[in-house]
Amino acid sequence: MTALVPLAAENPLIPPIPELVIGLIAFAIVFGFLAKKLLPNINKVLEERREAIEGGMEKADAAQAEAQETLEQYRDQLAEARHEAARLRQEAQEQGAALIAEMRAEGQRQREEIVAAGHAQIEADRKAAAAALRHDVGRLATELAGKLVGESLEDTARQGRTIDRFLDSLDESTPANQAEAAR
Repeated sequence: MTALVPLAAENPLIPPIPELVIGLIAFAIVFGFLAKKLLPNINKVLEERREAIEGGMEKADAAQAEAQETLEQYRDQLAEARHEAARLRQEAQEQGAALIAEMRAEGQRQREEIVAAGHAQIEADRKAAAAALRHDVGRLATELAGKLVGESLEDTARQGRTIDRFLDSLDESTPANQAEAAR
């Protein structure tokens, strides 16, 4: 039983002191090595990641600000283009209205010219027809009078005066007859 007593005095949870000292020394060596070699590399990588993330965020913020600025420029340009289009449309409408008014005035002027030319032509035709009628009526009247009298009435001057008097009296009586018929 004596052999069992020293085992019982020893606590299994507490390691022996030499092992504890060797473990602490080994831990300090490993910790020192890791702190000296590995920790700066880890910190360097972490710092690079942090800078990359912050730089990416800054770039994203800058890109977003630039995109917002570009969007505002496009909106301004679009609004300006709309105003310009409205102005051009208004000018086109005004020019169209002016052109229509000008074409109407030109059409009216041409119509008046055509009507005046028509009236002048009608008047000229009426005068020509009256002259031809005078001549024909005079010739026929002279021939008829010659047949009635039984001799030729070839004196042209006398014949012309007689015909003119007859036609003038006929012209004067015709408008009066027309005025009475209209009543």
